[in-house]
Amino acid sequence: MAGNLIIISGPSGVGKSTVIRNLAQRIAAKISISATTRQPGPSEKNGVDYHFLSRQEFEVMIQTGKLLEHAEYLGNFYGTPRDPVDQALKAGTDVILGIEVHGAKEVAKKFPDAIIICLCPPSDDELRRRLCDRARDDDATIARRFDNAKREIELAKTAGIYKHWVVNGRLERAVDEIVTICKQESYKK
Repeated sequence: MAGNLIIISGPSGVGKSTVIRNLAQRIAAKISISATTRQPGPSEKNGVDYHFLSRQEFEVMIQTGKLLEHAEYLGNFYGTPRDPVDQALKAGTDVILGIEVHGAKEVAKKFPDAIIICLCPPSDDELRRRLCDRARDDDATIARRFDNAKREIELAKTAGIYKHWVVNGRLERAVDEIVTICKQESYKK
């Protein structure tokens, strides 16, 4: 039996990475590693956190259909390599994608049975605090990320792909809720 594709989508700063790491441990799922053209952060490792690519390498992946989805965000490309996802699903392994709303819409077209969850912040103030606490961006970038996050939340509301909305106020509670959703959706297959 094929694995489940689980899409966790939401704005920058909502806690997608932390929720996804905890969820993957709880349900023994594989986390899809995205490709990006941005520079790695000081503690990030190629092939672990992202596949860090040149713009030219990324464009070749787009042209050859090697990405499930891709988007440009704050001047950098991000995308989901297709082959590792397809291979894991065929092997019966659940795969988690952490992507933005546009990407989720693209993947939903290709995988109509995907479990698609929008992860939301508990409040605007909390979202702004989380963006600041990451301590990797200057004030102007934080302001752009916050404005983009607000637009992405509004876009998610009209996207028509989300059956499940989870507020990430407390990590354990959010992960518990997503585990329950995944179990319920798996039984429906």
